[in-house]
Amino acid sequence: MSKVPQSERVHISFIGKRNVGKSSLLNKFIGQELVIVSDVPGTTTDPVKKAMELPPFGPVILIDTAGIDDTGELGQKRIGKTTKIIYESDFAVLVLDSQSKLSVHELVLIEQLNELDIPFLAVINKSDLGINYELIEKLKELEIKFHTVSCIDDSGIYELKEKISKLLPRDEEPPLVGDLIKQHDVIVLVVPIDLGAPKGRLIMPQVQTIRESLDEDAIVVVAKDKELRAALGKLSQNPKLVVTDSQAIMRVAADVPDEIPLTTFSILMARYKGDLPEYVKGIKRIEELENGDKVLVAEACSHHAQEDDIGRVKIPRWLRLHTKKNLEIDVVSGHDYPDNLHEYKLIVHCGGCTLTRRMMQMRIKQAKYVGVPIVNYGVAISYMHGAVPRALEPFPEAINVWNKINTPASPRETFSR
Repeated sequence: MSKVPQSERVHISFIGKRNVGKSSLLNKFIGQELVIVSDVPGTTTDPVKKAMELPPFGPVILIDTAGIDDTGELGQKRIGKTTKIIYESDFAVLVLDSQSKLSVHELVLIEQLNELDIPFLAVINKSDLGINYELIEKLKELEIKFHTVSCIDDSGIYELKEKISKLLPRDEEPPLVGDLIKQHDVIVLVVPIDLGAPKGRLIMPQVQTIRESLDEDAIVVVAKDKELRAALGKLSQNPKLVVTDSQAIMRVAADVPDEIPLTTFSILMARYKGDLPEYVKGIKRIEELENGDKVLVAEACSHHAQEDDIGRVKIPRWLRLHTKKNLEIDVVSGHDYPDNLHEYKLIVHCGGCTLTRRMMQMRIKQAKYVGVPIVNYGVAISYMHGAVPRALEPFPEAINVWNKINTPASPRETFSR
């Protein structure tokens, strides 16, 4: 369980004002002195993350944050980081001081949590010092669930773990590939091995597809793109589905008969963590780009760029070749969009394999809020290489949108890798 990636764990943030005991509570929660604790306000500066197993729920990530009432220019930057953590959280623990009333900062925070639809529990800390009656009454008035603890005598800590475990969201994520195959179906996964492939490993979407296929009792055949034709030839019947890396889509499409469903790992990820119909809508903007338009290529993770990097080199090149326009293309890495997001005409986002589903959904919402169409790598690459609508055909919801946007059946230009 310790090897479960962060992107597949529920994220729980510990939030609140300075000196309410967020760090002390997190240390008690995990049973380790992970976070520095001090009576000096503002001891916690940057978010601190800790992976743990929370029985009976499962793997989670706990995040300690800076106080929402921090002061000064540096304090505002800390608050900004805390706010971003809140946006990415699946659940929040709002830590309150037992001897205080709800402050303006805390009331604003409660309003934010409700607006973002983030479930949370108010935890009244320092209960050994007594509890302010007005605090309890206000929480009841607002119909906020609360729990009392003390990090001095450990009272309520064990019960807090049990309560949070029951309150954590258990929404079922959409399947990656499980609804496309059934027991004894054959699924062929095409995995090119190139300079960008991690030595000795497969990338996360490939591993997840293999595992989910095995969970469905399907038969998984894995081959490189150069061996695909031979692999298909050795099968006694057509596979139920072929999934390939986006960059090899045209070579693979040439070897896969039209009657066999074909898609890409990135399109599977688009449906699993993102919003595939919304990405298909973004295709239309590719055709509307004009000279001088700004395009943002957004990568969720930071990595060492290869000589022919997909986000920094290939996608910008393909966009300019396809549109025949002089585009201004910026590439950013990390969990945050640039502040000038509204200036862009299109966002081309990575598959988000290092993000939780909530994080990816939040990034889509941010794009929609400022009115910028968004498309992910896999949908954009398949489209510009002439593999759309074929790569979308396994997904009726995506095909419906494709038909509605009235995009030409064939892109203006197709080209090989």
